[in-house]
Amino acid sequence: MVWVNWRRIQNEIKILLLASVPGAVFLIVIVIARSYGFLQDFELMALDTFLRLRPREVTDDKVVIVGINEEDIRSLGRYPIPDEEIATLIQKIQKYKPIAIGLDIVRDLPVEPGHQKLVEVFQNSKNLIGIEKVLPPDPISPPPQLTQKQLGFSDIVVDKDNKYRRYLLWTPSPKNPQNPEEDKFSFGLQLARAYLSHRDINIETGIIDKNTIKFKTTELPRFSSNSGGYVKENSSGLKILMNFRAGRKPFHVLSLNDIKTQNFNPNLLQDKVVIIGIVATSVTDFVNTSATVYQKIPGQIYGVEFHAHACSQIINAVINGRPLLKVWSNEWEYIWIIICGCYPIILFWLAQSLWKNLLAVVVVALALFGLGLVLISFGWWIPIAPGLLTLIINGLGLSGFAFALYQNNQVFKIKMNERQHTIEHAFTVIHNGPLQTLANVLRQMQAQDWPHEELKLQLEKLNYEIREIGEYLKLEALSQDESLRLGSGLKLDLKRPIHELFYAVYSSTLERQDLEYLKNIKVKIRTFEPVDDKCLSVNNKQELCLFLEEALCNVGKHAKGVKRIEAIGKKDEDFYILKIQDNGPGLVSYIENKGTKQLRNIAKNLGGDFRRESITPKGTVCEISWKLRK
Repeated sequence: MVWVNWRRIQNEIKILLLASVPGAVFLIVIVIARSYGFLQDFELMALDTFLRLRPREVTDDKVVIVGINEEDIRSLGRYPIPDEEIATLIQKIQKYKPIAIGLDIVRDLPVEPGHQKLVEVFQNSKNLIGIEKVLPPDPISPPPQLTQKQLGFSDIVVDKDNKYRRYLLWTPSPKNPQNPEEDKFSFGLQLARAYLSHRDINIETGIIDKNTIKFKTTELPRFSSNSGGYVKENSSGLKILMNFRAGRKPFHVLSLNDIKTQNFNPNLLQDKVVIIGIVATSVTDFVNTSATVYQKIPGQIYGVEFHAHACSQIINAVINGRPLLKVWSNEWEYIWIIICGCYPIILFWLAQSLWKNLLAVVVVALALFGLGLVLISFGWWIPIAPGLLTLIINGLGLSGFAFALYQNNQVFKIKMNERQHTIEHAFTVIHNGPLQTLANVLRQMQAQDWPHEELKLQLEKLNYEIREIGEYLKLEALSQDESLRLGSGLKLDLKRPIHELFYAVYSSTLERQDLEYLKNIKVKIRTFEPVDDKCLSVNNKQELCLFLEEALCNVGKHAKGVKRIEAIGKKDEDFYILKIQDNGPGLVSYIENKGTKQLRNIAKNLGGDFRRESITPKGTVCEISWKLRK
């Protein structure tokens, strides 16, 4: 038995290993695909989704946008905006004492009228920061009146899907890259630097990472070529990941007309960073992104808003501890992906069930997505796309295999049960027929000398019964007829009600001449209450009939001196009890023979209880009870 169980365990292990091979292969394919950048688009889409689904944040109270919109342009009657209008706008804003003013409008050439006035404003506004474009292919010169500390480049880096998720903070001067004095800083960083400097927080070199910068204790996480879902991206200069501010209204936005008419709360501008830019759809200054919500133009925000987000995230990280986006090391990311890919394989080993696998995969996939969303809120971007991909495909693939395996196991179990049932049924038929005749012959031969003719008759009877059983089993196997052959030779139609079958078994068995002690019974009591046929299958009826026959045969073989027998079937609440009781000598031996084991097995198949014991003052009771199904 131990050897058989070990062989079965070995076979199951082989099946499980075979099923795990496709999952392991796919996991390796995913890891290789990610290492070559084939999953980068999926991971960047996941990042955008997480940033979009985060809880809303309150409107930033440190950065304000003054956006020149379509209505402002129409009221001016021309574009580009004249220098005089920009000069007047800066002067009006200066009255509210902002910490820094950022001008996100190109002014490399005069736009009359009012150029000289704008020059004077540039020269007198020490807190003003203008823009230039320093990277090829088309550099744009800055306003010549502004010093190097009052300039920030507006160049931004685009991803392969034409969306913007990174912000370039610093780059060497393209004209003189070897001279650190000419290094260029971004527009957003210069504004943040001015705000923090006003609070005596100055820019410094990073401590943990010497190649980045820090303000006070906040070190800006530097973007590398393989940060997060990126693979072999350009990492020149100093870049950070954009952690866009979430919410319907990330910044207060005032128009040119609002400033002119003073239609706003003056506190909005005092001690703030004020960024002036264009927010008109007719001017093509857009940045593509899917990471923000409530966009006026789907998939796009204005350039001035992009710089505002960059400036805001630096300031709020230093002042309020708002998280900047960080990533795991490559090693930890791949360990995480492998864990996600191995989970369905491990689950399959444990469950081997289609629905359990599918349910677990769905639950874990949702949990994995939720984990990514929670971590992004704390500033951690983890690789969710490869994990979800391996989890779902491995989960579905192994679930399909589990279903096929389950179906095969079910078919195998059905066949094994049918085989076991056939064997047990054949044994019962033989036991209740030919073996009873043989036992009677042996008992008679031991008790007395039998005449040769009598012995010959009994052996011929035995021969006939054995042959008849063989033919019966052949017919039953071919036709699968709903019938049962008793040891007496009577063939029962199992489609009849069970109580009628009990009567037939009882009458036929008690008339048998080969069961010695049945001949001396004087009192015969039998009562079988009807049972709803829906409660019993054909197999159930067959087993109950065999149970009754075996119990009666045991009385005929072993109950010496028996005078009374009762066979009663009755309902007791939700149970049915079938009891055979005699007044013979009781159990002679408590060692279970094959017949008793067969009775116990029948009770087990019905999910019922079995008892066979001696009773006072004398006699034996054999009883089976089972719960009636509704």
